[in-house]
Amino acid sequence: MKDYVQASRAHFNRQAAQYDQNTSVYYSGPAKRSGEDAIRELLAHTYQRLLDVGCGTGWLLNRLARVQPADYHGLDVSENMLAVAQSKGIPGAVFVRGVADQLPYADNYFDVVTCIQSFHHYPDPDKAMGEVLRVLKPGGLYLLSDTGVGGLAGWLDNHLLFRLMKSGDCHTENRHGIARRMAKNGFVSIEGRQLKGFIYTVTGHKPQ
Repeated sequence: MKDYVQASRAHFNRQAAQYDQNTSVYYSGPAKRSGEDAIRELLAHTYQRLLDVGCGTGWLLNRLARVQPADYHGLDVSENMLAVAQSKGIPGAVFVRGVADQLPYADNYFDVVTCIQSFHHYPDPDKAMGEVLRVLKPGGLYLLSDTGVGGLAGWLDNHLLFRLMKSGDCHTENRHGIARRMAKNGFVSIEGRQLKGFIYTVTGHKPQ
């Protein structure tokens, strides 16, 4: 069986040095579009502690930390991406290597959890969402932005294309599928919006 986590780690370790400079459709272009949308959303909220799952080179945390002081935490599977993030000297930021379905944080710890253009790399999306629900404080915000499709195109990606790719992509769904998955995993007040093309943002909250 294909090890998607290790495939993602190897892929992003190779990409880390040039990732921030590559704005192509396949690489950091979608991440930056999702990140800009996330920044607009998050600056309208008050929070003290934020976790970015799949933080990559720390692009989102770097932008947020310059305008909204808080305790920022970034988790990623790629040590090379984390090295780039650490080199930026982001105020209030701590970075940890780890995986999305085993978050190394206490229950009810974060006010906000973000996931920007990395959810499609998670082999067990329900377990990853369950971990987010666990570490969020009651009423906390989960902001997930990704690129994905549903229907026949999604089935072909999930069952054929991703098995052949070396990038670690393993699961795609559109914003409606993500909203349903959030509801199934216990989130409430779920809202979704389409950004550009197949890029979307879905937000949900942990019940009070």
